[in-house]
Amino acid sequence: MTGIAIFFLVLAIVLVWGGFTVSVLYLSRQPDRHDFPPGGEDDHREDIAPVERDT
Repeated sequence: MTGIAIFFLVLAIVLVWGGFTVSVLYLSRQPDRHDFPPGGEDDHREDIAPVERDT
């Protein structure tokens, strides 16, 4: 491999793993959102399938 190829390989590895590491650290510090809008009440109907219609 040439020097430029090794440089770009290392650059790509640093970008991918660095982004992954930053994302994991950010999510570990702020795991949940608390600013959701009101509404969207859960009616606990997870056993009922969606309505099927012939079209």
